[in-house]
Amino acid sequence: MAYRWAAALEQAAGLPELAQVYGERERILRATIRTLYWDAGRELFADTPSKKMFSQHTNTMAVLADVVSGEAARALMLRTLTAPGLAKGALYFKFYMHQALAKVGEGDRYLDQLDDWRGMLATGLTTFAEVVDAPGRPSRSDCHAWRASPNIELMRTVLGVDSAAAGFSRVVVRPHLGQLKFVEGTVPHPKGLIEVRVEAAGNVSVDTPVDGEFLWRGTRRELRAGANRFTIPAG
Repeated sequence: MAYRWAAALEQAAGLPELAQVYGERERILRATIRTLYWDAGRELFADTPSKKMFSQHTNTMAVLADVVSGEAARALMLRTLTAPGLAKGALYFKFYMHQALAKVGEGDRYLDQLDDWRGMLATGLTTFAEVVDAPGRPSRSDCHAWRASPNIELMRTVLGVDSAAAGFSRVVVRPHLGQLKFVEGTVPHPKGLIEVRVEAAGNVSVDTPVDGEFLWRGTRRELRAGANRFTIPAG
């Protein structure tokens, strides 16, 4: 992932030769990871070449780094949630797991992954804790920024608003309602506000200060700066 980001930065800075170097190193590393760490029997990536240890961390990052893609990535993330014997990602790492689920088309599962956060709210916390309290293991911090990822993902995953170009010059709206009947929210943008309402019935309202695209239920609609109103048929 770092090589990919470096390549994009060098390309944007007008250094395509360096971008090509980083891109090639990324390609080689991706292939090497697949060769050394993939366990065909368990259909999981191992933590080490000896393939004795497995974790949600390694498999999640394999998806985010495009070591695996498409339907294979989707299947891998679903196994990562349920396979026995995997080291579990702590609350901070759920940020990456939730990103990976959305990336493979399983963003509608997001709201079902938030029981630990619901538990914190039920105990009266007004900010999110570093770890889930357990007997003999109290949380060390009741105000932990990295555990506050729902503050971002409710807007980026559920409401679906994200940047689609450098400097947020374009917007993409890719909602994941899960079992909700509608989602509605506002995201601040350098040029104004992005206001979105999406109903499970298919009615969509997007007011945006920049152009972009709307993606939902396998349908793509172009967004123009200003008011956008349309209906997406179910299924």
